[in-house]
Amino acid sequence: MGIIEFAKSPWGQDVPIHIFFYLIYVAVIAGLTFFIGHVIWLRYFAKKEEFADSTPPGEVAKLPAEIKRHSLPARLFHWVQAGAMLTLLFSAFLPKVGVRFEWLQWHWIAGVVLTVSIVFHIIHASFFMNFWSIWPDKIDIEDAGRRWKRSQGEKAPAPRRFGKYPMENKMYHLAIVLAGLSVTLTGFFMLFRIRTPLFTRNSYMFGDMTNGLMYTLHGLAGVGLIALIMIHVYFALRPEKLKISRSMVYGTIKREHYAEHHDPKRWVAEAE
Repeated sequence: MGIIEFAKSPWGQDVPIHIFFYLIYVAVIAGLTFFIGHVIWLRYFAKKEEFADSTPPGEVAKLPAEIKRHSLPARLFHWVQAGAMLTLLFSAFLPKVGVRFEWLQWHWIAGVVLTVSIVFHIIHASFFMNFWSIWPDKIDIEDAGRRWKRSQGEKAPAPRRFGKYPMENKMYHLAIVLAGLSVTLTGFFMLFRIRTPLFTRNSYMFGDMTNGLMYTLHGLAGVGLIALIMIHVYFALRPEKLKISRSMVYGTIKREHYAEHHDPKRWVAEAE
């Protein structure tokens, strides 16, 4: 079994047309395998989290009881994006596993909603938020090395507390950005091949090879998103992560959690 299905063009050229859809099951199994592996890691191998420094109790008492983490526009973007992505995945892959319905209209509408929400988020993050807070910096990379050495039983300094986002959040964000932009950009150009109120249909905008590569990348990014979203939901529902998940609803975290896990020098606390 391969990953990409090819077909012959009228000129005898081998052209990619889409992915093999057994990859849907591969993505689901990969997500489930990650869940099991992570639980085993936590149960038998993970060590208690330790940090190199802490905030004195007197300073903790001066912090706001509820510390702002996500603004209302950021939360709205998250939930709109979540709804659009789930609609896209269900409408794309349910017909491939035997669930028949008029999926195309739901799919392209959700794609447009996702595209608009991403454009909004880029503008909002660039001009109204700390754009670099979600990207790994030198301290994150150094501390990741420290954590790895300590997990292997080697001597290494304790890692420092996080900025606004832990390293694993930043790496997940990078993965979801790559998959999300791949599926969005290819989906935008694929809109020209169907009838919508947005554009005049033009099936010949690109050649067979270009269209095939777009469909293939679109499918690969889509099945990748299945596993990524499964992992995201898994962590969001883990008991120790509920304090963070709560902030995507209410916008804040408790000062005790902030003081324990976050460095005030890297992420300055603000009241809601």
